[in-house]
Amino acid sequence: MPTLYVVATPIGNLEDMTYRAVRVLKEVDWIACEDTRESRKLLDHYEIRTPMVSYHDFNEQERAKELAERLRAGENGAIISDAGMPLVSDPGYRLVRAAIAAGIDVQPVPGASASLAALAASGLPTDSFHFLGFLPAKSGQRVHLLETLRNEKATLIFYEAPHRIMETLVDIDRVMGERPAVLAREMTKMHEEFLRGTPREILAKLSEREGLRGEITLLVGKSDKPVQTNVPINQAVQEQIGTGLSRMDAMKAIARERGISKREVYKRFALTGTKGSERHKPAER
Repeated sequence: MPTLYVVATPIGNLEDMTYRAVRVLKEVDWIACEDTRESRKLLDHYEIRTPMVSYHDFNEQERAKELAERLRAGENGAIISDAGMPLVSDPGYRLVRAAIAAGIDVQPVPGASASLAALAASGLPTDSFHFLGFLPAKSGQRVHLLETLRNEKATLIFYEAPHRIMETLVDIDRVMGERPAVLAREMTKMHEEFLRGTPREILAKLSEREGLRGEITLLVGKSDKPVQTNVPINQAVQEQIGTGLSRMDAMKAIARERGISKREVYKRFALTGTKGSERHKPAER
């Protein structure tokens, strides 16, 4: 029966390739690669001569249909990313969906994963975690997403680019405040390091450097401080607006934080007589 294998590859150290992964990649008819130049280094190391097919964000939709047809015709294929598990913040979703729709067997070949490796070595709680991939590049969108995660009762895991990590830490500190965090960089490679502390403390350490390179996984633990609910609704909304949120998004955030409806927040906020807002009759109790 034709099979599509979703094969994990090393995130840095080539020794983290599994025996099964090497065997599968040697036996399939083709390997769909995110970047054939990067994949060639790995395949050459293990003397894998299987033909490669480029499969990336810019050709994924068209290539998924093509490869699904080849699988339907009886070929076996594999998909790999530049590092780690395919589909996790990497291309592959459309191909897997197309294969399933065509009745093709899809088998995972597990291995290295940057998010799980960082979590395991972070020292942060592992009983519950929330992986979110890359944060938005624009600060406003990033702040909005962080605001929705402010009271998440789990360890948060993000990927981030070196040129944005400083801005991201500033936004996390501004929105989430003082809480445990870990920056994992270049895991399994020669210059692997883990920076631990609050977002502000990690930011201070990075500020002493001339530059930062490498793959980064950022983890943020839950706050040990209880959510303050004794702050007046008006003040709480204004504070959220001060972080960059729109008036409506700020009210939504407070509603989620306090477990009340957005309509109730709007009524109480309007009652304060803020500039440009209408005064409403107090809600009946």
